[in-house]
Amino acid sequence: MMTPEAALALDTVSDDQLAKLMAGAAAMRKTHWGDVITYSRKVFVPLTNMCRDTCGYCTFVKHPDSPLANIMTPDEVLKAARRGEEKGCKELLFSLGEKPERRYEKAKKGLQALGYETMSDYLAAMCRLVIEETDLLPHVNAGTLTEDEIQLLRPVSASMGMMLETVSRRLMREGEAHHACPDKVPLQRLRTIERAGALGVPFTTGLLIGIGETWAERVESLAAIEAAHRRHGHIQEVIVQNFQRKPDIAMADHPEPPLEDMLKTLAVARLMLSPEISLQAPPNLSERHIEYLAAGINDWGGISPVTIDFINPQHEWPEIVQLARSTAQAGCRLQERLTVYPAYLAQAGHYLDPQIARRANSMARPDGLARRQVEDLLPGAAE
Repeated sequence: MMTPEAALALDTVSDDQLAKLMAGAAAMRKTHWGDVITYSRKVFVPLTNMCRDTCGYCTFVKHPDSPLANIMTPDEVLKAARRGEEKGCKELLFSLGEKPERRYEKAKKGLQALGYETMSDYLAAMCRLVIEETDLLPHVNAGTLTEDEIQLLRPVSASMGMMLETVSRRLMREGEAHHACPDKVPLQRLRTIERAGALGVPFTTGLLIGIGETWAERVESLAAIEAAHRRHGHIQEVIVQNFQRKPDIAMADHPEPPLEDMLKTLAVARLMLSPEISLQAPPNLSERHIEYLAAGINDWGGISPVTIDFINPQHEWPEIVQLARSTAQAGCRLQERLTVYPAYLAQAGHYLDPQIARRANSMARPDGLARRQVEDLLPGAAE
C-alpha cells in the first residue's frame, strides 16, 4: 500500500509516472477484485431538495421560496419505489438536503404537515414504508448524522453514505465552495463516519475533486478515510467524483478537473486504501469513463433505469447493456451487486438488522452479488 508521504510527492507527475501509477492500481484491483466490475441498479428518491447548506457547486438544492422546493409525500415515495421495482431495481437511494428544518420555517412547517418534527424522523418512516410495501433495500444519504440518528436509521436501511468531499477547512472561507455550510465542516463529517463505524453500518464515502482543494488536501482526505476504516472496518466503498460545471451555480465558471487528474486521484486512492474497500467513479460524468478501469476502479456505482441523476441532472446515466459491453471490451465483466457488498452481507449479524439481512440474502447469489444479472437485460431477455 502507498503511504500518505509517498502520495504527497505525486502532486505533479509525468505521463510515464501516471502510467506506472495506473498499472500498479489496476494490478491491485485485479488481485483483490478480479475482473469483476460491479454496479447497483437503483431508483433515486430525492426526499427533499431543501438544505441548510449552500455549496457553491450544488444545483440540487432549492431555496424554500422557490416553486421547485419540495418534500416528497409518502405516496410520491411509493410511486417512485414501485417504478423502480418494475424495472428490476434492488436498491432505493434516499438523497436529501441536510436538516433544512433547522434553518427554514417553510421546511419545518412542511414536515409538521406530514406529522414529523425532523427530516431524520421522516426519513426513517419512509425507509420503513419502503420495506413494508416493496421488496427494495433502502440506502440513505442524509449527510451528517448524530449517534441517535444513525441508530434510528440503522434498522430500516441496508447501508448509509455521506461524501467526506474534503478535509480542507480552507474551503469554508468566504468565496470558497463550502462557505456558510455548517454541515461541511470537516470535523462534523469525520465524526459521522466514525459514528457509523462504531455502530456497525456498511458505509459509503468519498472525495469530490476539483472544488478548490490542493493535492495535499486530497491525500489527507484519503488518509482520514483509511484511518477510520482501519479502526472500524466499515467503509465498503469510496467514491472519487469529479466536479462538473452547471448553469446557475456559484462555481459556474470554475474549471473542471481534467481526465488526467481524475486518473491520478483514482490510482492513488486504490494504492492508499485497503484493497477490500471498493473504489467507485461515476460513469456519467465523463465521456471517457471507461479509462477509469485502467486506474483501478472496480465499481460504477448506482445506475438508474428509472430516475435521473438528481445531483448532476445534465448528465444522463449510461445504458446498462452498453456499459456491460464497453466494460467487456476493456477486459472486465459487469455484475450487479446489492447496496450492501458481499463481504458485509457475509457478516450480516454485525452489520445488518435481521429483517434487512433476510431481505438482502433472499436477493443475493451464493457469492453475495445480485441474483439477476446483466445477461438478463440483453436483447431477447425479459426486462
